[in-house]
Amino acid sequence: MIGALALPVLSATTASAAPVTAAATAARASSCHNLPPLPYKVHASAVTIRSKATTKSTAVGILYKSHKFTVHRTSGNWHYITDRTTGVKGWVSGTYVYRDVRMCLS
Repeated sequence: MIGALALPVLSATTASAAPVTAAATAARASSCHNLPPLPYKVHASAVTIRSKATTKSTAVGILYKSHKFTVHRTSGNWHYITDRTTGVKGWVSGTYVYRDVRMCLS
């Protein structure tokens, strides 16, 4: 004999929600879009800072995961940065650093 699978009976209830006004939607959407961009973060445990935007260039420093850094410009998949902990400036590969993004729902 094949066993029977007992499933609970679910009752559907109607959810009541407050009406969403256009002003409330606009306030949420505009507040999200007006926020400053999120910072970049190091994806690996450490990234080499290089003098030029190529892996063959001289290493000028190391950017660790916990370091804060500023991206000044981007060229292809490379970012020219300043490590705020050490003050070292140079290029890091975009393969190892990323920027969080916000999703703004309107």
